[in-house]
Amino acid sequence: MTAYAELETIFRRIYALRGAGAMLGWDNAAMMPANSGEPRGEQLAALAEVTHEMMTAPNLGELIAKAETESLNDWQKANLREMKRNWQHEVAVPAELVSALTKACHESELFWRTARKENDFKSFAPYQEKVLHLVRESAQAKAAALKLSPYDALLDQYDSGTMSAYIDPIFADLAAFLPGFIAQVMEKQAKEKPPLDITGTFPVAKQKALGLEFMQKLGFDFTRGRLDESTHPFCGGVPGDIRLTTRYNEQDFLSGFFGVMHETGHALYEMGLPEAWRNQPVGEARGMAFHESQSLLTEMQLCISLDFLEYAAPLMRTAFGVSGPEWKPDNIYRQMTRVRPSLIRVDADEATYPAHVILRYRLEKDMIAGKLAVRDLPEAWNVQMQQLLGITPDSDANGCMQDIHWPDGSFGYFPTYTLGAMTAAQLFQTAKKMIPDLTQYIRKGEFQPLYAWLKENLHKQGSKYSSPDLLKHATGKTLDAAIYKKHLETRYLS
Repeated sequence: MTAYAELETIFRRIYALRGAGAMLGWDNAAMMPANSGEPRGEQLAALAEVTHEMMTAPNLGELIAKAETESLNDWQKANLREMKRNWQHEVAVPAELVSALTKACHESELFWRTARKENDFKSFAPYQEKVLHLVRESAQAKAAALKLSPYDALLDQYDSGTMSAYIDPIFADLAAFLPGFIAQVMEKQAKEKPPLDITGTFPVAKQKALGLEFMQKLGFDFTRGRLDESTHPFCGGVPGDIRLTTRYNEQDFLSGFFGVMHETGHALYEMGLPEAWRNQPVGEARGMAFHESQSLLTEMQLCISLDFLEYAAPLMRTAFGVSGPEWKPDNIYRQMTRVRPSLIRVDADEATYPAHVILRYRLEKDMIAGKLAVRDLPEAWNVQMQQLLGITPDSDANGCMQDIHWPDGSFGYFPTYTLGAMTAAQLFQTAKKMIPDLTQYIRKGEFQPLYAWLKENLHKQGSKYSSPDLLKHATGKTLDAAIYKKHLETRYLS
């Protein structure tokens, strides 16, 4: 057996065990009895320990070095590259630091939940300082192994190939554009007649039935996946067994419906990954920015469009036995495209959301670089919020304490949200060029041409390319902020 073949065997086992962990995680969120947390925690910890031992086995680095001298095809070379990247991330950080960081993040997150409710940043700050200190240590260790800057090493965990030098000019361009654009949109919408509210009681059973119907129309394969409920919606499982969850509000049908569409976008990406490379690093999705691009392409580019709503609105009316002008496609569209600067990221509209991400990107870069101390975070946050959105938080709970990411140590993740939105706009623009009748297909509820194009040009490529190169493969160019800005201007100002 060649060194490369031996590596494939090892990674197939690692990924199978990780898949088992993913299924246990889904069950924990969607099905597990309330008092079964202790045995489940032991199970997940045991799986994590076994996979870590396999990834840090003394012979793995030797096998990788030997495989690099062997004759491999393009897919195998890409797979070996991803194996090496995963291995470097795993072995770079000493076990005692991994343990200390895991414990600190757990303690920080638990304390944050109470501190945020009580708007008590002063008491929370020492927990965040400890997490930041250990994240910086981990980032420095990974930076040395990967030959990257510490912050770029953190970015690489979530989106390989997307470095700060790549993000900085894109976000700078967007940050210069957003304040004036948002002001224009708000002025325009203030002069318009507001959309009619969609009110009533929408039974969960009917919401779920409609969601399942549209999941199937988009191409979700229910022989390889299912939809359930959880407190926080997510897409989990494994490519051959996708588990989606959502939540329903009987007084707010639209948020639940578009939430299901969002998670279905994630699911279709996983289902479209190359089956020949399942349980191998190269067969995985190409990072979180691309994953966000697929959920946002489905939700924001496809479903929140007049073309889609021309088809969907009559089915919505039938599902709930309703009628009236508030259920017309144009009114639903205007409901979903109202722009109002707000303090909370997860409640932000499409136009203001990127400002929330840029703010966090700037601040976490400075924290990792040692330029911003945790004690100074509230003031820095408020200044940036005022500059980008023209509003100042009324409390730290609605400001720098609102997200779970920093308390649980997830530095480097925030940029993927807006990079995903920008990627979605670029992919959808290209799809419209490559499928001349796409608009007509969408109006008739025929979504297969769009998702067939996405599968061929993106999903089936797995992690063969870096993120910038994959986007170039699919659209002919790397990320172009002008395309995203044009999408926003066309939607909100035309």
